[in-house]
Amino acid sequence: MPLDRKMFVNKLDRYMVQLQVNIQDIAAGTGISIDRITSILTCASDPTGDEVLIFADYFHCDFKFFISNEKLAPFEQTESLFRRYSHNLTREDRWAIQEFLFLCECQEFLLSELTGRLKNRFIFQKNGTFYKGHGEAAAEALRSHLGYDSNEIPKNVYEVFSKIGIHVFRRLLGRSNISGVFIRHPIAGPCVLVNYNEDIFRQRFTACHEAGHALLDEREDFVVSFAKWDNTDLSEIRANTFASRFLMPPEVLRSVRVDWSETIFLDYATRLMVNAEPLAYALLDLKIINKNQVVAFKKLKIPAKVKNDPELPSSLAPRIRQRKQELLHRGLSDAYVGLCFDAYERGIISASRLAEMLLIVEMELLDIAALYGRHLSHGD
Repeated sequence: MPLDRKMFVNKLDRYMVQLQVNIQDIAAGTGISIDRITSILTCASDPTGDEVLIFADYFHCDFKFFISNEKLAPFEQTESLFRRYSHNLTREDRWAIQEFLFLCECQEFLLSELTGRLKNRFIFQKNGTFYKGHGEAAAEALRSHLGYDSNEIPKNVYEVFSKIGIHVFRRLLGRSNISGVFIRHPIAGPCVLVNYNEDIFRQRFTACHEAGHALLDEREDFVVSFAKWDNTDLSEIRANTFASRFLMPPEVLRSVRVDWSETIFLDYATRLMVNAEPLAYALLDLKIINKNQVVAFKKLKIPAKVKNDPELPSSLAPRIRQRKQELLHRGLSDAYVGLCFDAYERGIISASRLAEMLLIVEMELLDIAALYGRHLSHGD
């Protein structure tokens, strides 16, 4: 297929605008000279096949996206998202979102190659126009789909949502007023980004909230959720209701047969792994406590010592803990890293592709392999 020069340059130009980079940035990141990039951007010459691959690697997208009209990248979604929230997203946040979407695409490929297409996908059909009711019904339907008991509390929500076809990654965003982002990737499907800048319990709730958008806002290409959200937005109310009902089943909250004291409240917040405010409103919604109690309870602080990141147990040596946290800041969870090494060890991907999927350079592979107790083949 001959290269459509104008289409290629148009996509390159628009990516530069989206990610706020200039020719000098691209030259520094790719090794392609400024004169050569200028020549390509002005349509004075065509890029070589290798240069197309290098540009695709730099922008974290499938190279075929640059040379075809197929929707192989969430290009339109990110363009609209970055334009709409231009004042809320720094350049670093834009790149964080771009890398997150790349990780989602990689994970979809890895799951497909290693386990076959996901067979446990969950689709919820909405009935009626009662948004809050949609959230309640979807949470109940998903819990049933997963085979949960009425009082079962989900532990690893990231694993749960991965099993039903939603890609969830935690990633550090510089702007702490953004809690999470949902984007519908044309290849990977529903993708959820959770801001790692929030505390562990808030991350857990945000993951469920964004999963609610993924399940219930099927017509939306993306949704950005903020820490201070609009409490008149029906879609946000619906996603919040879904998260609340999924994490805090009414049967569990109604099982308390004594008056809710501060001690009991904090005990249940710890068990449910939620912060005080969502638990207080969940109890109010079920008419278990009154508004005066809500005011008092939602001010309570869950002890930081019980908010442990499951991927950073206290048993880890300080150096390993610090290194793993650095990787988590970039979205590299234990589960994702494990998938990457599984694919490498089975010969599905090369060492260079492994490094690309881990957002590192090849010389870092030995360090990452040792960190996770994995091995590289001789010569890699």
